[in-house]
Amino acid sequence: MKAPPGYYSYVVVGESVVASDIEVSCTVYKIVPVDLRCLPKVTAGDISFQDIHNLLSSGLELSWHVRFETSRRRRSFFCDVAPKLAEVYNPVGPYKVGPDGHYFNIGGLISVILNAAKHVIGIILLFAFLLYRCHRRHLSRYDTIEDFLQTNNSLMPIRYSYKEIKTMTKNFKEKLGEGGYGLVYKGKLRSGGAVAVKKLNKSKANGQEFINEVATIGRIHHVNVVRLVGFCATVSKHALVYDYMSNGSLDKLIFSNCQNGSPLSWKQVCEIAKGVAHGIEYLHQGCDMQILHFDIKPHNVLLDENFVPKVSDFGLAKLYPMQKSIATLTAARGTLGYMAPELFYKKIGRVSHKTDVYSYGMLLMEMAGRRRNVDAHAEHSSQIYFPSWIYGKFNQEEEMEIRDHATEEEKTITQKLILIALWCIQMTPEDRPSMREVLEMLEGNASGLKLPPKPSFYPPDSPISMQRSSDSSSSDESTAPLCSSVALEIEQMDD
Repeated sequence: MKAPPGYYSYVVVGESVVASDIEVSCTVYKIVPVDLRCLPKVTAGDISFQDIHNLLSSGLELSWHVRFETSRRRRSFFCDVAPKLAEVYNPVGPYKVGPDGHYFNIGGLISVILNAAKHVIGIILLFAFLLYRCHRRHLSRYDTIEDFLQTNNSLMPIRYSYKEIKTMTKNFKEKLGEGGYGLVYKGKLRSGGAVAVKKLNKSKANGQEFINEVATIGRIHHVNVVRLVGFCATVSKHALVYDYMSNGSLDKLIFSNCQNGSPLSWKQVCEIAKGVAHGIEYLHQGCDMQILHFDIKPHNVLLDENFVPKVSDFGLAKLYPMQKSIATLTAARGTLGYMAPELFYKKIGRVSHKTDVYSYGMLLMEMAGRRRNVDAHAEHSSQIYFPSWIYGKFNQEEEMEIRDHATEEEKTITQKLILIALWCIQMTPEDRPSMREVLEMLEGNASGLKLPPKPSFYPPDSPISMQRSSDSSSSDESTAPLCSSVALEIEQMDD
């Protein structure tokens, strides 16, 4: 018998072998009963070590009750029958012993393989689960969109496959810009007409922005509202196809830094202001449903080849019955700087179509001033918040030097636009005109317009010291108080 290094093995033969027959320095690992009758021509009193070796080398079955001890685990039974390779199992695991006398633990090797396989399978299952969740999310959004399309199929424009979308955009080759929920690419229809394709890749609210666009633009046709040519809706891909507007968005023109001045004349500015007002008024009063846009700003006004304005980007729009004057919202929506104060301060008033009027007033102010309402790089600190500064000029009947070398007609147009804008951005919704009244002011005589009450640039519950500081038009504090308050409210809502 061959034992591990440092061990010696011997065999005691007899019918009445007891523990005392074993040397004191030895340890009994296993008592194995052997049937000597299996050895031919051998008697109990005439048996040799070789006989025992031959008997064991032919193989025998060992069995015992395993008793684990947490304090000490012994790998205790080793057996080798030369020249064969024998395999014996102990309470810890199987060992194999080669002819060279080296021992290795097969159980440990199998355990390592099983652990590795378990981790690999776990990683595979995790990725499968994530893919499943992603797929289910896409399916859920797709089901929501499909339910909407099936319910409103009589209002739908053309439905394109994703392959057709890729073909018309030449695999999204020419990028025009970025909209509220995705990138916009230039495309071409089979008929030869140019289109703008918005590929939605920032989907939120279970496809709600897609539904908003199709539900609003898909049902209306107006010269001052962008036309939805078609759409694409698959499980994971969504796209909207609009008429192409060759002159881009309004913000690129009114905030232009051209050395030769703005590419828009004051007459064009006035016509664009009227066109946008007509588009918003149609959304509020001209459809079978009242449509509130909630994101009126220069970026969302597109201009065609004749500089005819088109209201676009209805991703935040909401539809309400015509008889419903109050809108219900669960959260503020829009772009900071154009959002009406009632979206944040409930004490000011209820959300309604007057919310779009406020946004239009801020847009009109930027068109008249040819600058952003909040400009940290203004020449004088008092001009940082343009509406506050310009009201002070009107109130003190000072000359407005908005642009050099302006004609009297241009000054008259500018004053008219600013006066209308000041009416639109009144703090309380009830003090603002409707879009129909705005159109009457735009198309009427400027001499009939009166200076409105000074717009409050702070909510009613703001500190008195802050309100007093804005009363002085020359004060450095009259910059953008409302914007600061609104920014604070947004942070609080996000938390």
